[in-house]
Order: sequence, then C-alpha cells, then structure tokens
Amino acid sequence: MSEPIEAGGEVRGRSGGRSARRGSRVSGHAINQMPWRIPSNPDRPTEPLTSEGVEAVHNGAMRVLEEIGIDFLHDDARKILKGAGCIVKDGDVRVRMDRAFVMEQVKKAPAEFTITPRNPEKTITVGGKNMLFVNVSSPPNYSNLDVGRKVGTRPAFQDLIKLTQYFNCIHMAGGYPVEPVDIHASIRHLDCLYDKLTLTDKVCHAYSLGKERIEDVMEMVRIAGGLTHEEFAAKPRMYTNINSSSPLKHDTPMLDGAMRLARKGQPTIVTPFTLAGAMAPVSLAGAIVQQTAEALACIALLQVITPGLPVVYGSFTSNVDMKTGAPAFGTPEYMRATQMSGQMARFYNLPLRASNACAANAPDAQASWESIFSLWACVSARTNVVYHAAGWLEGGLCASYEKFVMDCETLQQVMHYMQPIDTSEDAIGVEAIRQVGPHGNFFDSDHTRARYTDAFYAPFISDWRNFESWQLAGAEQTPQRANKIWKAILAEFEPPPMDVAIQEELAAFVEKRKREGGAPTDF
Repeated sequence: MSEPIEAGGEVRGRSGGRSARRGSRVSGHAINQMPWRIPSNPDRPTEPLTSEGVEAVHNGAMRVLEEIGIDFLHDDARKILKGAGCIVKDGDVRVRMDRAFVMEQVKKAPAEFTITPRNPEKTITVGGKNMLFVNVSSPPNYSNLDVGRKVGTRPAFQDLIKLTQYFNCIHMAGGYPVEPVDIHASIRHLDCLYDKLTLTDKVCHAYSLGKERIEDVMEMVRIAGGLTHEEFAAKPRMYTNINSSSPLKHDTPMLDGAMRLARKGQPTIVTPFTLAGAMAPVSLAGAIVQQTAEALACIALLQVITPGLPVVYGSFTSNVDMKTGAPAFGTPEYMRATQMSGQMARFYNLPLRASNACAANAPDAQASWESIFSLWACVSARTNVVYHAAGWLEGGLCASYEKFVMDCETLQQVMHYMQPIDTSEDAIGVEAIRQVGPHGNFFDSDHTRARYTDAFYAPFISDWRNFESWQLAGAEQTPQRANKIWKAILAEFEPPPMDVAIQEELAAFVEKRKREGGAPTDF
C-alpha cells in the first residue's frame, strides 16, 4: 500500500499551492475541500415534456391505479387501503385506487422538510432548490487498485463510511456503502448502524427489511441523538428508501418498514425500479407512467397512515441493453427519464430522488462520462436527493474507493457551479477594464490581486502540469491519484465526537439485541 500523501504533495499538481491558500477551503493533510454546505440549484429545470405531455403521463398513471391496480403483498397495508375506500377483493392482493383519492393523499405530503441527525449542524432540508448527495449504497462488492474486486467486509464498510463522513459534499449517510457479508445477516444491521452512528454524524438511512431491523435502527438513532421517545417522534431524525418490485408490486418487508417509520413520523423515499424494456414499457413515457403509478400508490398508503408524512418521489428509470438485458446508466434515455421524473415530481409538489449511476466495471473514462451524464441529468431535473453520488460502479454491484474520490471531485465542481453570480459594481469590473486598457493584461491588476485566491474552483485531483512535468513525476492517471488520496483520508480520519455515556448505551443496546438473536433470517 502506498504511503499517504501530505499537504502540497504532487497529487494536486499545480493546483495544490493555490487551493492551499483558498480561504473557502477546509484544510487537511489529504486534500483541501469545500466546507460543509447544502447547495441550492438556481437554474431553471430542463423539461422535455410539454404541459400536455405531463398531463398525459399523469392520466396514464391514474388509469394504471384505477383500471389495473398495484399488488400490495402486506396484509395490513391492504386492510388500511380498503378501509380508506380503495377496491380490494377478498383473497386478492391487488389494490385499485380512485384518482381523486390518490390526489387527495398526495396533496397532504410536504414539498419540503428537514431531517435532524445527532449533530444538529448537519441538519438537511429536502425539497425546493436544495440538492443533497448520498454515498453509494448497497453493492455486494468493493474494489480498489490495491486489492482488486472483493466481496464486502466490515473493514471495507468502515472505510467507505469514513469517506462518507470526511467529504463535506456528501450530505447523507445512505444505505451500506458495501454489504459486509462477513457479518451474519441476523445481526448485520446492528454492527453496521453502530459503525454508521459512531463514525458519522450525518443523517442516517435504515433498510426497510421487516420489523426487527427497522425497530432496532429507530432505537439506535434515538439513543445516538440522546433523545427521548417523544423527541425522536416529534420530527424527522432518519429516513428509509424503498423500491417497488416492478412491475406493479410492493413487497411485504419494505412496506412493513416504511409503515413502521410512518407511524413514528420518519420519512420514506419511494423509488420504483423501472428499467425500460425489462420491468417497465420500452417507451420512456410508458416507463414514467408505471414509475409514477407505483410511487404514488405507496405514498398514498403512507399518507393514510400519517397525514402530512414527509415523502420523496423516487426515480430509477433507465434502459437496458436489449442484446444482453444488462442495465445501462448515464444514457440519453436515463437523462431524459430523470428530467421527465423531475417534471412529474413538481406536478405533484413532491421532492425528487434520482441517482448518479454508471455501468462501467472500473473507474475509467466510461465510468466518468456515464456518471457525468447521470449527474447532469440530476442537476437539470432539479433533483433534491442524489443517491449513489460517490463510489458506484458496475450498475450498483461494486463500490470503488477510487471512484468515490473521483465522484466527490465532480460533486464539488457541481456545487461550485451552482454558486450565485456576483453582479456587484466591483464584480462588473468596469474600473478594472479601464485600468488595464487595450494594451495590458489582467494578471497583475488590482482587481485580480484582490480576488485571485477565490476566483476559480481549484480541483484536488486534477493534474494541470504540462506533459513533460507530468511524465517526469511518474505519469500517474486519475485513478492512481485518487488511490493516494483515499489512503491519506483514512490515515488522518478522526470520528466525530460522541458523548461517552451515549456511546456506551448504544454499544449495550447492540450487545443486548445480539444476545436476543437480532433479526430472523432464512438461513
């Protein structure tokens, strides 16, 4: 394993000296990064659908809910919906909903809401123009240049959680950044949430996989925050993301978890997994119709349980390779589907979740362009929560340490891009132009000298040296530079502070639940 780089090391090339002087950066031995902040997207969203097109998609989704219906495999969910007036035949799992009922329920959900983690300084607001980035979540494998591709372990999980905490451009600690299969499934959630709550102080996610897991995580988040049961339930403190089993099905474990969170006032992101041509119609409009129907069906259920519950409309519509059936991401279809989803979320006055996804198998050029297109789809759709924002490879089957670092560079650039444009008298620069005139240059002007340290974004991973200097320094490409950076980050990482008594109470709860057997499994 390579030695960690120090501040001013060659990995930053010519940008290192400049970024080290930038007052807007947070210094460290690994990199100088942007301070913590929630970016606001000032641009008008891209809207490929006309108003008639939005209405057509909406009408299609309502017809699916009324005429075809959605299978709810959870018995209590069907009883709740039947009691609310939906059509549920005895002995059948299919639920049909009237459009007036659906719209009445959807209108109860807030357009914006906050989530407060154990560190109130990391409180986030979901919705509006805010854009939040979440680490890669749920891959079974991890990779880096040193060990190659491996099945997930707890040490790898902890490494990626540390990266999640370290980077200020990551706002939420999502699902497991890699699944630690070396921990038995019955107690995995206990160890993972203990690590997540002690190694990060950001908003935490819980998997909705049945009663025990979700109840355990709610209690752990409550303990970590030093909260009473009443304080925990008084406002959002955590969240979950659930997927429908497309086409047209919501399964029991995810519904159960979301319903339990709803009763405690905790938010759910509802994200159908609608790959056009596989689990949804091959036409983009048809896929968005199905996505909308599946999302709104569950949102309606949650609003019946807890009126006004914070929810998010999730989009995960892309296409597949029609030759192999493999999912494809960062495609023109993914970009348009995400933008269309943004239109539908705004039509229903709901926050939007989408993803920074790619299908590449290595942190290479393909990974970069597919992720850039995916991320730009999120920006142009005015996405509020960007899942898998850092570290995703192989269509979600692998979490890459190097890709995590590379993605965070891109996220910082997006955040910098979104900063408001200064049009003050000094920024307009007429006097600077007058001073320089037609025969000078601006390098040594008063205007430049007053502004140069913060005038432009300074990357922490790009190498701006000329070819000869780069070659003499070893000709390292981006993944090699990213490799050095994550090692330096992990070498200097310090967990966020936690009260000793709270940490002991958290550890005691974990041990107690382990003795009790944790959550039931099929093996």
